[in-house]
Amino acid sequence: MSEYMIEFKWDDESDVWYAINDDIPIAMEAGSLDVLMERVKQAIPEILELNGKN
Repeated sequence: MSEYMIEFKWDDESDVWYAINDDIPIAMEAGSLDVLMERVKQAIPEILELNGKN
């Protein structure tokens, strides 16, 4: 299984956390870091499968 680095950052202007990675690709946002991390964990397997990277 490959490893991917997901970048989590806070956007002061929008008051949201966001996660990005161009290799997978993924771009998500949420109001809390915990919620965002859970959403990313759930979404990554499906995104990888859809992009033939599983």
